[in-house]
Amino acid sequence: MKHIYLNLKRFDIPKEMGGVNSIAPVEQWGSYIVEHTKDALEAYSEDEVEFVMYLPEAHLLSAVGALKGSRRITIGSQGIHREDVSTGGNFGAFTTNRTGKAVRALGCGSTLIGHCEERKDKAGILLEAGVTDTDAVNRILNQEIKAAVSAGLTVLYCIGENDTELDRWQEVLGKQLEIGLKDVDTSKVAIAYEPIWSIGPGKTPAGKEYIQKIARFVKEQTGGISVAYGGGLKVDNAAMLASIPEIDGGLIALTRFQGEIGFYPEEYLEIIRTYMGR
Repeated sequence: MKHIYLNLKRFDIPKEMGGVNSIAPVEQWGSYIVEHTKDALEAYSEDEVEFVMYLPEAHLLSAVGALKGSRRITIGSQGIHREDVSTGGNFGAFTTNRTGKAVRALGCGSTLIGHCEERKDKAGILLEAGVTDTDAVNRILNQEIKAAVSAGLTVLYCIGENDTELDRWQEVLGKQLEIGLKDVDTSKVAIAYEPIWSIGPGKTPAGKEYIQKIARFVKEQTGGISVAYGGGLKVDNAAMLASIPEIDGGLIALTRFQGEIGFYPEEYLEIIRTYMGR
C-alpha cells in the first residue's frame, strides 16, 4: 500500500501579512482544503493508498469537522509533547504543549515527529544550554514517538542528513533510527526520508539512485518499515519516485514554487494522480 502525506506548515498566513495563503480566509483554511480534496480521494481504495494531512493545531477541529464521515483522510498534528495526561497523575498541566491524547481528543489519528524543522529547533534550544550532543535530539524524539503510540496515534518519523553529514550518512541516519525507534512498536510507524542537503532554492535535488540507496538502508535497519520520500513529492518527481520499489509514498508541502507560490488543492490532487498513475 502507498502512503501520501501532506504537511501544510504555516501556509495559512495571508499574503498581505507575508504568507502565501490566497485560497481561503484563515478561519476556513483547514476545512476548505479537506472539502476540496475528499471527494477526489474517494476514487482510491483503502487498500491502495493512505492519505494523511498534517495541519497546524489551530486548523485541526475545522479539518476534522469537514470530513463529515469520510474515511479516506486521516487528520494529523504536526508534533506532540513527550509527556501526557495520566489517570491519577498529571491531569493536563502542559501549558503551550499539545499532548498525544489532546490531539486524539480533537479527532486526529496521526502525528508528524522529527521533521527537519523540528530537529533544527530542538538542536538550537539545546545549543543555548551548551548541549552539542546530536543524539540528545534523537532521545527527545524517541520520547515523543512513545507518547504518540501510547495515545493511539500512528507516527510519521522523519530522518535525514544535512550537507555536513553526507560523508557519514549511514552513521547519522543509523543513529536517528536506532535511538529514535528504541523500544517503539514500529507497526505504528512509517519513515519519511528528508535529504536536507538537497531541499530548498538553488539546491540540487537528490537523484533516483541516491534515494533508492537510502530507502534500502532504512528498510534493512528497520525490518521493512514503510519509507516515504520526505524531500517533497511534486509533479516533477512523482513518476520517478513511483518507479522506486523501496519508496512507499511521499510527503507533499507546497504545490507551486514559482509565480503565485503556495498550496493549491487541485495541484495536490494532480500530484497524487501523477504518482499513482491515474
